Amino acid sequence: MYNTFYNLNKAPFANIPDPGLLFLSPQHQRALSVLKYALMARAGFCVITGDIGTGKTTLVRRLLQDLDVPLEVGLVSNTQCESFEEFLQWILLAFDLEYRGKEKVELYDTFTGYLIDQFQKGHPVTLIIDEAQHLGPEYLEQLRMLSNINTEKGQILQTILIGQPELWDLLRKPELDQFAQRISYDYFIAPLNSVELIQSYIQYRIEASGGDKNLFVDDTFQLIWESTGGIPRLINLVCDTALVYGYAEGKKNIDRQIIDQVLEEKESSFTPIGKRFEESQDENSLQQPSHGKSHRNRPIKNNPSRGKTELTTIERAALRMNKPNKSAET
Repeated sequence: MYNTFYNLNKAPFANIPDPGLLFLSPQHQRALSVLKYALMARAGFCVITGDIGTGKTTLVRRLLQDLDVPLEVGLVSNTQCESFEEFLQWILLAFDLEYRGKEKVELYDTFTGYLIDQFQKGHPVTLIIDEAQHLGPEYLEQLRMLSNINTEKGQILQTILIGQPELWDLLRKPELDQFAQRISYDYFIAPLNSVELIQSYIQYRIEASGGDKNLFVDDTFQLIWESTGGIPRLINLVCDTALVYGYAEGKKNIDRQIIDQVLEEKESSFTPIGKRFEESQDENSLQQPSHGKSHRNRPIKNNPSRGKTELTTIERAALRMNKPNKSAET
C-alpha cells in the first residue's frame, strides 16, 4: 500500500520470518554463531531461548539459508500434539518420510532406519524443533531416548530446540537432569536494550527494503523503545502502522506526531504496546526501559473515530491507495 510512496521494494516491517530482514544485533549474531558452531561440531542438543517476538524463528530460517555444508535438515513447528505418536509423524513429515497409518513402533523404526541410512551415506541429520516449550517433560524425555541411537562413531541425530523462556525453566526440572546433561550449547535472546539498537534495527530494515534509512526522524526512536521494550515484533507493529499513517497523511517522513498517534490508538486496543505493554510486563515482573518520559503513563482513551463520520487514518490510507500515483504523492 505505501511501498511506492516511500520508494520501498517490500514492506520493511511485515511480521513474517524473513531471513533477508534479520537485523543481527550483537546477541543475534552470537546466537547465530552458536547455532552454526553446533551444526559444525555435531552437538547432540543445542537450545536457543528468547522472549516472545525476539526473532528466534527468523534466526532459524537465516541459519538454514546460510548453510554451506551438506546436511539433512528437518524443521518441526507444530509441537502441540495430543500424543508422541503424532509428534513423531510431524518429525517424519519434516524429512519427507512416509508417516500415514503407522503405529508408534513403526514410526520409530522408519525414522531410525532413515537416520542409519543417512549416517552410512555420510549425510548428517539435524532436527530443529521450534516452539519447543510446548513439548513438556514427557516428550522431551522421549526425544532423549530417541537420541540414544547415536553411536561411538558419531552423532547420527542432532537436535536443536528453539523456544520461549519457559523452555529453559522446563529443562531445569529435576526429572529432566539427564536431558539437560546432553545440552552442549545454549543461548538466550533478549529484547533490544538501547535506543541506539532500536534506531539501527529500524534503519537496517528500511534500507534492506530499498528505502531511505532516514525515513524515521531521530526523535521517534526513544518513543518506540519505551512503548515496545525493544521487542522486534512490537517494533515492527508500531513502525508498519506508522508508515500506513504517514502514507495516509502524505508525509514523506515519520515524525513524533505520527508515532504519538499510533501509540494513542494502540493503547486503546488489545495490542500490548504503550500502556498495555507496561501492564503486561508488570504482571510478569520483567524490568523494562525507564529512560526518559514514557508514553506508557498516558491514560487510555476511547477511539475518537467511534460514532463520528470523520474518516479514520486507515480509511484515508485506503482511499489514497486507490488514487493514481501522481495524485497520491501530492
